[in-house]
Amino acid sequence: MQARLTSAPNPDVFTAIKHLNKAIAAGGVDRRLLSLVHLRASQINGCSPCVHASIDSAKKAGEADERLHTVAAWREAPFFTDEERAALALTEAATRIQDGAPGVTDEIWDAAAAHYTDAQLSAIIMEIALTNFYNRINHAIREPAGKTW
Repeated sequence: MQARLTSAPNPDVFTAIKHLNKAIAAGGVDRRLLSLVHLRASQINGCSPCVHASIDSAKKAGEADERLHTVAAWREAPFFTDEERAALALTEAATRIQDGAPGVTDEIWDAAAAHYTDAQLSAIIMEIALTNFYNRINHAIREPAGKTW
């Protein structure tokens, strides 16, 4: 696949993204969990550069291969805690909002809220939103995996 943009975008965009990433990091959520959230949303959206980046980030944070290999089937895999399952369910519900999908139901929200503070929930939601933002940009410009990350 050939990328459609060959020059760097507006530097103000990178500055804004850095500020968002800083705010997410300040939310008190383990970096490994944020990588799993990023990975799951990117898998759903079929974004190879973000799948690649999230796996790389998760490994650097000390994430186990068995968990990375099974995050797409997290409901059936024994490797995830209840807290992680709540975050992954929230990720899926917030990402799959097309064609009348129910989105984040009260049940999904309440399960996540039972495990995370408001600051942590805000960070997880921002991670989901930012991941979906990246996924859509990468689809539009045909960014190949591994090139820019």
